[in-house]
Amino acid sequence: MTRRLVNPPEMHPATSYSHLAVAQGHTLVFIAGQVALDADMNVVGPGDLRKQIEVTMANLKLAMDAAGVGWDDIVRRTIYTTRPHDLQTITSTIREATQGAANPPQTIVGVTGLALPDLMVEIECTAVLS
Repeated sequence: MTRRLVNPPEMHPATSYSHLAVAQGHTLVFIAGQVALDADMNVVGPGDLRKQIEVTMANLKLAMDAAGVGWDDIVRRTIYTTRPHDLQTITSTIREATQGAANPPQTIVGVTGLALPDLMVEIECTAVLS
């Protein structure tokens, strides 16, 4: 798979994402929205956005490992959160979890709630695998 991230100079700077990704590969991998649930279906970190993002990203990594993809194979990320204006926490925690991988195109969507009352974030991704 090849992934080329593009940020046209005529557009505003993309500080924590890329404006677009051009990907070539053979297999698309769609990863369902992951949340801060442990293996026993308990919400981890109620009220703590950073902790919930850490657990969510760890759950994403487990799904990615099962599919054989890495952070550099992700071509789209969508974040649903009850705290969309807490951009610093969102971006810094994701940057730590992805260990410096270049950020794919991303959308942050503010929501009034998620599947369980204590959840604050859900993240889904699309990857391309050669």
